[in-house]
Amino acid sequence: MREAYVGVGSNQDADRHLIEAWNALRERFTGARCSSVYRSAAVGVAAPDYLNMVVGFSTDLDPDELKQQLRALEERAGRPRTAPRGALCPLDLDLLLYGRRVDPQRRLPHADVLRRVFVLAPLAELAPTLVHPLTGEPYEHAWRALAARDGGISRVGALRA
Repeated sequence: MREAYVGVGSNQDADRHLIEAWNALRERFTGARCSSVYRSAAVGVAAPDYLNMVVGFSTDLDPDELKQQLRALEERAGRPRTAPRGALCPLDLDLLLYGRRVDPQRRLPHADVLRRVFVLAPLAELAPTLVHPLTGEPYEHAWRALAARDGGISRVGALRA
């Protein structure tokens, strides 16, 4: 079993899509837990703000199988694969971490983990002492450093499932 962390985001009927994603992940992965929900601006385009959170769970699926399941959840939510990045998005699910695995081909760890506040804030809340597999830095420390430079995020609160 590996510990996986998934970034969950939406800027289209976001409350509903985050709740549906949480329920699906919680049903599939025993012991799943989620961070608070955070609000941030869309990156690079004029679009509604995103709501984001991180879900952590143990899995026996390999990374490719897990990514396939995440894509199926996105499709079920109506996510178009051809929309411009940052435009209206009902559901975005990104595999951020898969244990301590480093695999550039599979984007593990996901590059946004250390550079995007909307990923790092909920990850640091959910797993503050977990360390990045390349830098060895705890996510709580990485979040403090990034927040000092980029505070463009606000904590909304617990998911109302």
